[in-house]
Amino acid sequence: MESDSDSWSLTPHRAVDLQKRLAARIRICQFPPRRKTLRLVAGCDSSYEKHGDTIYAGIVVLSYPEMERVEEATAVCEAKFPYIPGLLCFRESPAVLEAWKRLTARPDVLMVDGHGIAHPRRFGIACHFGVVLDLPTIGCAKSRLIGTHVQPNTLRGSRTPLLDGGEVIGAVLRTRAGVKPVFISVGHRTTLDDAVRLVAECTRGYRIPEPTRQAHILVNALRSKHPA
Repeated sequence: MESDSDSWSLTPHRAVDLQKRLAARIRICQFPPRRKTLRLVAGCDSSYEKHGDTIYAGIVVLSYPEMERVEEATAVCEAKFPYIPGLLCFRESPAVLEAWKRLTARPDVLMVDGHGIAHPRRFGIACHFGVVLDLPTIGCAKSRLIGTHVQPNTLRGSRTPLLDGGEVIGAVLRTRAGVKPVFISVGHRTTLDDAVRLVAECTRGYRIPEPTRQAHILVNALRSKHPA
């Protein structure tokens, strides 16, 4: 697999080709596997100035099911890839993977603020992290990239499918009564039902589940320490 630094500085055309090839490596399977106990859940997020090239990334590792912070890691990198919707992985991933290298704890699953297979080429950023790290990953995004859906009802836990041409590519989940839903999709080594269940279990009174919410807070704090 192309996972060295050169793979993050491809041309957009070659990046699309790489996504198409790597999409074949995604595994959809039960999570957690039988006889394995889920203990650590991580969330990652990244941020940058839209007109700048500095990427701020953070990963927070939480205990499960308590959602208590175990470890965190951050990284600041200069982006080498342009801002192109659908190819944001190639812009943001180097910073996230640098933060990943700085962790001493190894989470059982990574929740990503972005999409998994709910992507035009069925290979969003959550898929890319999953394949690169060979780790169960879940995409939990705040907005829709592709697909159609009906709104879930206003009760917490309500869910409707996210569809693309009749194919179920994700789920639209109401994590808090009366607030906008989130968009969940498989990244790697999980099923959609397992992904939805885990996101719901990791939500603690906010719209965003704790792993990615805590990562977002961490990244904002990092960014404030490095003003553009």
